[in-house]
Amino acid sequence: MKAALSLITLALLAACAGPEPKRPTAAQAAEAALPATSFPAQGGTGATPAAALPWAQAFQSARLQRLIPLALANNRDLRVAVASIENARAVAAARDADLWPTVNVGVSGSRTPNASGGITSNYQAGLQVSAYELDLFGRLRSLDAAAQAQLLAADANQQAVRVSLVASVATADIALQADEALLKITRDTLASREQSLSLTRQRFDGGIASELDLRAAESALQAARVALAQTQRQRALDENALVLLVGSALPTDLPALTGQLVDFEPLAELPAGVPSDVLTRRPDLRQAEAQLAAADANIDAARAAFFPRITLTGSFGTASNQLSGLFKNTAWSFAPSLVQPLFDAGRNRANLAQARAQRDIATAQYERAIQGAFRDVADALASRTLLAEQRSAQSAQVDAEARRLALAEERYRAGIASSLDVLDAQRSLFAAQQALVQVQSLRAQNLVSVYRALGGGA
Repeated sequence: MKAALSLITLALLAACAGPEPKRPTAAQAAEAALPATSFPAQGGTGATPAAALPWAQAFQSARLQRLIPLALANNRDLRVAVASIENARAVAAARDADLWPTVNVGVSGSRTPNASGGITSNYQAGLQVSAYELDLFGRLRSLDAAAQAQLLAADANQQAVRVSLVASVATADIALQADEALLKITRDTLASREQSLSLTRQRFDGGIASELDLRAAESALQAARVALAQTQRQRALDENALVLLVGSALPTDLPALTGQLVDFEPLAELPAGVPSDVLTRRPDLRQAEAQLAAADANIDAARAAFFPRITLTGSFGTASNQLSGLFKNTAWSFAPSLVQPLFDAGRNRANLAQARAQRDIATAQYERAIQGAFRDVADALASRTLLAEQRSAQSAQVDAEARRLALAEERYRAGIASSLDVLDAQRSLFAAQQALVQVQSLRAQNLVSVYRALGGGA
């Protein structure tokens, strides 16, 4: 009867944890976060997925073939991610070790005075097991599962940082290519306006052109010089950003910038079934899912804290009251203990509430990561087609403005048009050329974004 009452009391105390609400699985959370529409399938069924395509095949630029390996070797953010894996692996190993007893070997001795005025001696040697917890209710196993899930999350994070680094280096190099193209256009414009100013000054000295024409030509020349200084400053800033990504100074024998933007056409097209592919291939989504699993395991560990904790302490060896006879007599001890939380001022309840709240946070973060991933892909695909159309139209505008400038200069030399017509045509052509470079840069960067959004292979 006493034993039955004890068990009933323990069960009632453990029931203080309350019923566990039904937890949605990772698959259910993913289904809840999926958008109603999917991506349009592109490419054939045999197309290579972006996640399976190594960066060396996706980005075949000679410069990137040199820069990306340097960044993978030297970038500090990637080093932090790699070190985080080692930290998570050590924590997981420590939690796994908690499932096993810790066995120590020890030798001890003591000499104390007794009531009769003599000395009592006690010497012991042997193996000792201290406070080994019998994991009957899964507390230690849950903590171990949480640590293993965090290890998977750290590994996925390292892959996410790696993919992001590769894409960032490609984007930074494209920005440098755009800066070089803008510098070339600006220098050509500056030279053209210097010639225009020289011609206008000659006409002014000959009494053909007015001072207004001369000052307008001077203003246009200074505007070109301002644009040149701005572009040079931006190029320096973009180069500094690339150096930071690479983690070291740029190689001296790096292929020179040509000023000609080359689109990095990815070798992978979107195969059918992109939504499910994105979920399985993007490392940031795998990281969020692993963190959700860790939060689930932490709830189980917090609930197990309401149940009795059984620990074993024991030793086996020899003992003697004389050091010379230490190894003659066998001695052992076995001391199990059971501890049931009775009053902890609500600590266990608070820990369980915290674990449940962290699980809710992890669920929301997982769903947000899924929605963010789908937006990344949708944005990249939407921009891909529209940027191609914009680039084509912008190129046609540059051709039209170039013809307009040629006609204006010809009419100005013939005395039919004014210098203002030439200056206006020069400004329009310069603006159109700058816009074309920007569109080409955005187009190339968008292709990198498509590769990254699909979880591009490292």
